[in-house]
Amino acid sequence: MIRYLTGRLLGLVAVLLVTSFVVFGTVHLAPGDPVSFLLSGRPASPDAKAALRAQYHLNDPLFTQYLKWLGGVLGGDFGRSVQFRQDVGALIGGRLAGTALLIGYAAALIGVFGVLAGVLAALRPGPVDRLVLMGTGVATATPPFVSAIGLISLFSVQLGWFPGPGGTPEGLADRLLQLTLPAFALAITLAGLLARVTRSAMLDELGREHVEVARSRGVAEATVVRRHVLRNALGPIVTVGGTMFAGLLVSTAIVETAFNVSGVGSLLVQSVTVKDFPVVQAITLLTVASFVLVNLLVDLLMPVIDPRLSLTGRSAV
Repeated sequence: MIRYLTGRLLGLVAVLLVTSFVVFGTVHLAPGDPVSFLLSGRPASPDAKAALRAQYHLNDPLFTQYLKWLGGVLGGDFGRSVQFRQDVGALIGGRLAGTALLIGYAAALIGVFGVLAGVLAALRPGPVDRLVLMGTGVATATPPFVSAIGLISLFSVQLGWFPGPGGTPEGLADRLLQLTLPAFALAITLAGLLARVTRSAMLDELGREHVEVARSRGVAEATVVRRHVLRNALGPIVTVGGTMFAGLLVSTAIVETAFNVSGVGSLLVQSVTVKDFPVVQAITLLTVASFVLVNLLVDLLMPVIDPRLSLTGRSAV
């Protein structure tokens, strides 16, 4: 276990280093000059522009800038935002709670509706199965931004059941109400995909010999489904679900922008637009770290879900 965790953590560090340098270089090589944004269109002398470039180390070679930034990150300093003139760590921290609540809300919707729809389709062949397959097919083919536009038009503009984009919530209940449509916009596509994965895993387990033996011995159908089918199908469900959960942080950029939610995703879109290097780099590291950590957690859970597996991925039997 210690050797496995050490190897995965070293792999995490390597992935973060490579990803951070690639994104750092890509952002800096993109067209445009952050000095223009800092000046906000105001005329400035060459000396003033040179002072701004020196302040943000924009004249240094790319690799030198990267090493300075990396040294600051290792010391807990992510730099200062170009557009907000604020510490990047504090800026992201102030928005992280809202994004975390949105991701948790969407993840709950994905887990509940995705698994329930998949189990229902597997256990009810015929019209119900075909209906679920048709619905999940439409869901998986619908991008989050299309879902966002449709949900806003129907439930906010026409029906008025939910508040529209923007607004300041008061209390947790009001906050959850405001995040309901964004959470559904995030969840629709991934819930459809998880439903199909669940259906496939359930059908695979329903055809196993031990399931037929349990039924022939008179074991109640509910017990067979719960103990012999669903439990053994959890492996692929948890694996795909973990990947989806990690990917939600990326999808929030589209949904938060569409619903005018003040979160990490919308902050990333704003920062890319104005070439706010420190913010883009910090959010990218956060995203990559979430991917790797969630995948590590899934790998650690797999032997618990299926004792036949070991941490190395080989059969433990």
